[in-house]
Amino acid sequence: MSPADEPAEPGEVMLVGGTANRGRVVRRGAAVHRPPGPNSAAVHALLDHLRRVGFDGAPRFLGIDGRGREVLDFVPGDTVVRPHAPWMFGDDALRSMARLLRRYHQAASGFDVTPWRWSRPPPEPFRGPLACHSDLNPANVVFRDGRAVALIDFDLVGPGLPVWDVAAAARLWAPLKPDEYIADSRRGRTAERLGIFLRAYGGDFDPEQFVDAVAANHDWLYQVVEDGSEAGNPGFVDYWGRIEPQVAELRAWYQDRRGELVTAATAGLSR
Repeated sequence: MSPADEPAEPGEVMLVGGTANRGRVVRRGAAVHRPPGPNSAAVHALLDHLRRVGFDGAPRFLGIDGRGREVLDFVPGDTVVRPHAPWMFGDDALRSMARLLRRYHQAASGFDVTPWRWSRPPPEPFRGPLACHSDLNPANVVFRDGRAVALIDFDLVGPGLPVWDVAAAARLWAPLKPDEYIADSRRGRTAERLGIFLRAYGGDFDPEQFVDAVAANHDWLYQVVEDGSEAGNPGFVDYWGRIEPQVAELRAWYQDRRGELVTAATAGLSR
C-alpha cells in the first residue's frame, strides 16, 4: 500500500460518489486530498491555467500533501448521486450543464496540451487541441440551487475536439439510451432533451460527427471501466459487474437508432 492509499486520518471525511478512487478521496477542512494519477502533472497545469484565466468552474490545485496525495480546494454544492432529487433531471439543470461545459471549453481553449502526457486521449478522429474533460457523468458536476457551477474529477482529461465532450455529456445527460433504461421524468424525451442540450451549448457541429462521437465515447469510457475491473480496482469491479450486460445492448442501440439520433441532433443544432 502506497502512502496515498493509507486509511483516512483523524479529521478527514471520506467523500463518496467516485468509482476509480472509491474510498480514497477525503475532505479535510476546505481541501480535498486524493491519490495522484497518470495525468496528474497535466491536470495540475490545466487547473492552474483555468484559475489564471478566471474560470471558477473547477477546483484549484493547492499542492501535494505529506502522503503524496494531490490537494484541491473543496467545491461546495450538490452532485447528482443517489438518492436523486427531482430537480437533477429537470431541463433547467440540463441547460446549465451545457452552458457550464461551453464556458469550460472557452476557458480551456488557451491551454497548450502538447507538452503533457495524457494516459487516455480521445480516439481518432476525435483527438484535437482542446483539453477535453471526457468523463462528464452527473457525479462529476457540482450544482448549487439546481444550477451546474463546477466540473470535478479531471482524471480522464485528454486532448480532443469540442464535439467529443459535447457528445460525452449529451450521452449521459439527455440521456441517450433506450427508454427501458430510464426510470425518471426523462423517459420518452431523449430527442427533446438532446435538442435542449445542444441549443444551450450553442456549438456548430456536424450532426453525423456528433452521433459518431456519442458511440465512440460509449466504447471508450466502458473500455476504461473494463480495463480497471481487470486490473482489480474495487470500484471498477463493482461497476463493471453491474453494467456489463447493458454495454453491448447500448452499442447496438446507437447503431440501430443512428438515423434518428442524427435527425434529432440536426434539429437541435439548427435552432
